[in-house]
Amino acid sequence: MADDGIYTKNADIAALAGINAGTTAVSTAVTDVYVLNVEAIIDVATGFDWSSAYTAGILDVTLRNALTMAGASRCAMIVVIADPRGYSARERETTLDLLNSLYDEAIKIILDKDGAALMKGET
Repeated sequence: MADDGIYTKNADIAALAGINAGTTAVSTAVTDVYVLNVEAIIDVATGFDWSSAYTAGILDVTLRNALTMAGASRCAMIVVIADPRGYSARERETTLDLLNSLYDEAIKIILDKDGAALMKGET
C-alpha cells in the first residue's frame, strides 16, 4: 500500500510511536486511514492549505519539517491509543505526553505569522 500522506509519512509515524508500537498499528495500511484526516485537520486548524503549498514546493524546509512533526505526532498518538498493548501504563502516558508536546510546539511554529511568512518566501 502507498504512503498516502502529503507531508506525513509512515516512517515518521512509526519512529514517533516508538519500538513498543504494534507492527499492525503502525503499518502503512492502518496509518493511511489517519494521515489524510490529520493533515486536513492541521490545514483547517491553522487556516491555511499547507497540503497544497507543500505539494507545490513553496515552503521552506523548516516549515516542511514542522508540518511533518505535527502530522506524525498526531498520528502516532492515534497509534498508541488504538493499540496500547505494547506499552506499560506509564510508558503510554509518557509517550502520549511527549507526542502532544511535539504536536503543540510544531503547531506554534506553523502559526507564527512572521516565521510562516518568511518560510513561505513572502518576506
